[in-house]
Amino acid sequence: PMNVDYVILVNKNDQPLGAMEKMEAHEKGVLHRAFSIFIFNSENKLLLQKRADQKYHSAGMWSNTVCSHPRTGEKLEDAAHRRIVEEMGFDCSFEEAFSFVYKANVGNGLIEHELDHVFIGKSDAQPNPDPEEISEYKYVDFNWLYEDIQKNQDQYTVWFRIAIKEVKKYFENNDVINDRKPSFL
Repeated sequence: PMNVDYVILVNKNDQPLGAMEKMEAHEKGVLHRAFSIFIFNSENKLLLQKRADQKYHSAGMWSNTVCSHPRTGEKLEDAAHRRIVEEMGFDCSFEEAFSFVYKANVGNGLIEHELDHVFIGKSDAQPNPDPEEISEYKYVDFNWLYEDIQKNQDQYTVWFRIAIKEVKKYFENNDVINDRKPSFL
């Protein structure tokens, strides 16, 4: 039998309320804990992944470096390091920058309703992606990407389109744009 994945249900303050099978949580649109990783290289380009064609939703779409869910009883940061290794084939240091809540229809009758913890880091490691998860990857200029997402929305995952606005806001509020960068950039 296939491994059944569970997500951690939370309230808006990220307090755990129990677990639910992942597909059921996405069918019902129940709020659960998630994380998104944004890795930049030394040229400040963002590492994107293209989701494999066999993914159960948002297949063949571009997204941020890694997005996933922690397992029950797993620390958020441990989960993030586990998934970047499993999906991208490397590990690096990153820090949690902020979190936000969103709810969005991702097609196939599924709804993402996540309290998303955003991790940001820097690495020049060579990705070696798992082909079950990722069909392609590329490094892109953040400002170009932000514009491209407005023009070609259908090429990008729904949550990435939401998360990148939050990341841009975070960068502006922390003066990253004016070269006073947080330690992780």
